[in-house]
Amino acid sequence: MSTQHPHQAPKSRSGRARRLTHYLLVGAGLVAVCGAAALFLGRPTQQAAAQAAPAAPPPVTVSAPLQKEITEWDEYTGQFAAVDYVEIRARVSGYLTEIHFTDGQIVNKGDLLFVIDPRPYEIELQQAQAQLATAEASLDLANRELARAASLREKDFVAQSTYDQRLNTMKAAAASVETGKAAIRQAQLDLEWSHVTAPVSGRISEHLVSIGNLVNGGSSGTATLLTTIVSLDPIYLNFDMSEQQYLAYERATANGKLKSNRDGGVPAFARLTDERDWPHEGTLNFVDNQVDRGAGTIRARGIFPNPNFFLTPGQFGRVRIPGSEPYVAILVPDAAVVTDQSTKLLMTVNADGTVVPKIVRLGPTIDGLRIVRSGIGPDDKIVIDGLVRARPGNKVTPQAGEIKAVATAR
Repeated sequence: MSTQHPHQAPKSRSGRARRLTHYLLVGAGLVAVCGAAALFLGRPTQQAAAQAAPAAPPPVTVSAPLQKEITEWDEYTGQFAAVDYVEIRARVSGYLTEIHFTDGQIVNKGDLLFVIDPRPYEIELQQAQAQLATAEASLDLANRELARAASLREKDFVAQSTYDQRLNTMKAAAASVETGKAAIRQAQLDLEWSHVTAPVSGRISEHLVSIGNLVNGGSSGTATLLTTIVSLDPIYLNFDMSEQQYLAYERATANGKLKSNRDGGVPAFARLTDERDWPHEGTLNFVDNQVDRGAGTIRARGIFPNPNFFLTPGQFGRVRIPGSEPYVAILVPDAAVVTDQSTKLLMTVNADGTVVPKIVRLGPTIDGLRIVRSGIGPDDKIVIDGLVRARPGNKVTPQAGEIKAVATAR
């Protein structure tokens, strides 16, 4: 007969309880793992869902081209020049005695500038007047003697040869009178030239000869240069245009699209190197009669009023003249133009969102925008932003934009 230990039964029951708890915990863990796996496998993540959905076409900004009435302008670099430029040279020789102007001042036509010692020319005038008086006395005597010879010749008291001699003496005396009168006019002219006056109005340069110096007169280039005068109002602006540009003007004029530059009245606008606007308004008044064979250019000239004498001969400036009559142009920003070697393109978007490139012919820039001469119409939708996303033939999402002109001075 076996005997059981008093504490054996409770110990056995405690072990079974621990094993039961362990199994329950393991089971619950398996259930949780299985549920999580079922949840993960049964419901895709948001990232996976997004990857599975089709991507939307990339957005670009589009706009219809701007339509605006404009006049195309051609710009050139030129140089201002005086309408009248005069070198003041001595016409008679002598010592310079007076200067009647301040260097650089404005002078008017007829103002006294220099005085060359006039005393020698006053003496010459007096001598010429005396010689004229002598010639006139000789003529008077010859006339009286001729009259007496003519009276006697009628009665045949004087030979024909004597009468002829008296007639010849009278003619010689008359010629001497005319010589005396010419000598007086020359002496008066020399005396007048001893007082040098301004032949035109304008700004005078510095005096090149000081008082007390001997100046050489004459009508050749060896005469002493005293100073110079340039007129200021109005003033010229000379510039050169290429043969190609000149030919374009001639073609446009022949087709009735542009007023002839040779007829006058064509507006011209000028500005100096430090000016942004075109504040000086004038007209084109001259185009040369031949093209320079060496440079391939032709000279043109504008004339501008200069009442305040602000513009100075020799200054450089920019001039612009109309290259067309006013017309409605199609304008796009330069940033929208794509260059493919020598071809210029604009990316357009169809109604279905397809990108379609169009070859265009461009003109000059005006008001910050580029003129499109051909290739697009006023209803085309031009890609003006997001060109890197606009692939020809691909779809895009067009977003409305606007093309704006930059206001500039006329």
